[in-house]
Amino acid sequence: MKFLDDFHFKKQFGQNFIFDKVLLSSIVNSLNFNKNTNVLEIGAGAGVLTEVLAENFNKVVSFEIDNTLISHLQTLQQNHKNLSFVFNDVLKVETSSIDKMFNGEYSIIANLPYYITSQIIFKFLFESNNIKNIAVMVQKEVAERFCAKISTKAYGIPTVLINSFGCCTIVKNVPRTVFTPVPNVDSCVINISVDKNKFNISNKTEYINFVSNCFKMKRKTLYNNLTSFGYDKNQCINVLNALNLQQTIRPENLLAEQYVNLFNTLTNNNL
Repeated sequence: MKFLDDFHFKKQFGQNFIFDKVLLSSIVNSLNFNKNTNVLEIGAGAGVLTEVLAENFNKVVSFEIDNTLISHLQTLQQNHKNLSFVFNDVLKVETSSIDKMFNGEYSIIANLPYYITSQIIFKFLFESNNIKNIAVMVQKEVAERFCAKISTKAYGIPTVLINSFGCCTIVKNVPRTVFTPVPNVDSCVINISVDKNKFNISNKTEYINFVSNCFKMKRKTLYNNLTSFGYDKNQCINVLNALNLQQTIRPENLLAEQYVNLFNTLTNNNL
């Protein structure tokens, strides 16, 4: 393949590409997204997934940080009028500016660089007003944390926060051997269906910090974590009792809905 002959993979950008267009088409089809969907791709790479997206969806805006790929990707753009590229670091662009690139709702479909997976997912989950789905390739162990069941070892801050603003499912397992160069981990495609109004959260920013603090010392009880970052002991006991939660309960034993109820009750000083 001429692209591989000319291209030098850059470790600092986490570049692991998939060149199998049939596989990528299968992954995209498994998402069952409407053909009218507008798509944000992050990390165009060789443009194989980009082309699949342009062939299947209404509008595609693709971010790429590696300027050495400009010439290659602009050639691809000439064949697809619904495709445009932004050669920039997506983490340095305001989410509100990205929202304005689309007329209404849009979904992310991307093979993300793994070293910034969580940063990108939570940037859009927390900040975007128009994001509908986040369908991305992630390390298998990351997928397992995002989709973890309550009271399991993998259940933690990411699980609770994702379930507070949406729902995460594993769409497809992807072996490491389909990537070039081959990484040291297997992967999964996940889809986060975003629902910003899933729960009535009184203050989103404070809630995110609250959940993080609840897991600060995971081996301790939820009660000990709450009191360690400033909540009154008696108030904590009263709130836990009112919500039918044992004082000995641990952070990994609460569902997202219970965290929302706990946060709203403590924040609003209802007890």
